[in-house]
Amino acid sequence: MLLNNLSLPDYPQMIMEAIEALNEKDGSSMTSITKHIELTHSDLPENHSTLLSHHLNLMKQSGELVMSNNNYMKPDLNAPPKRGRGRPPKPKSPLPTGSVVSPPRPRGRPPKPKDLSAPPKPKTPVSTGRPRGRPPKKAKTAATVTAPPPPPGVKRGRGRPPKVQPSVVSQ
Repeated sequence: MLLNNLSLPDYPQMIMEAIEALNEKDGSSMTSITKHIELTHSDLPENHSTLLSHHLNLMKQSGELVMSNNNYMKPDLNAPPKRGRGRPPKPKSPLPTGSVVSPPRPRGRPPKPKDLSAPPKPKTPVSTGRPRGRPPKKAKTAATVTAPPPPPGVKRGRGRPPKVQPSVVSQ
């Protein structure tokens, strides 16, 4: 069985022979390449379809084959090279000889200019007596509840209830 596999040419060679023999205008599909290889070579291994798809992918990635509409074909030598994703970079003009290139500007906002006539700031922080940040919430107690709950069975009206006015005793 090993002797049969030794007489078998390499997969890239078989693939290129199949594409050349099929000579389809829009390229050859994987199934037509498979059928051609199976017809010309009878002693293929059991994992032939796996090996074929693996070698087709390798040849596509290396640029030996081009894929178009699920068809494989030889790359056109006169075609322009395929562009990558995104906007192409601007062309750089050549600098004259002897000119010095300044380093690129740093990122972010530039620092404020320092006033040399101003007095220096104190290094120690000024304390106001209170700690920084928002003060913690105080725990609710029974004395903070202002309105007693409504008696059971009485429905509340819609919306916000009116503000309770303190009673003023006049004499």
